[in-house]
Amino acid sequence: MDVEVILQQGHHLLVTAVEILGALVIAIGAALAALRFVVDGVRHHDAAVFTRIRLSLGRFLTLGLEFQLAADILRTALSPTFAQIGQLAAIAAIRTVLNYVLGREIEHEKRQVER
Repeated sequence: MDVEVILQQGHHLLVTAVEILGALVIAIGAALAALRFVVDGVRHHDAAVFTRIRLSLGRFLTLGLEFQLAADILRTALSPTFAQIGQLAAIAAIRTVLNYVLGREIEHEKRQVER
């Protein structure tokens, strides 16, 4: 087997693994938030409970988006075309804005919970 083919297959496996990891982080965060909502949110109708659930979910979403961005960067790392670089730039910009907004929301919610 040619070394280039082995590298391409390994690269593809790595990208897939990072994408799956990002999706798992988001899915686990959503499942935990749903569970906390059912257990705590239904029992306590306090806004602080919902804020804590949102904070937790936001952290998982932010981490999952970082893994997805890493997968996109890895995907274009092996001899990228200009079209792929443009797509990566657009995806990176969108995900960076999402992470920034989520981060600000998390900080805002954290300050409200600490009051």
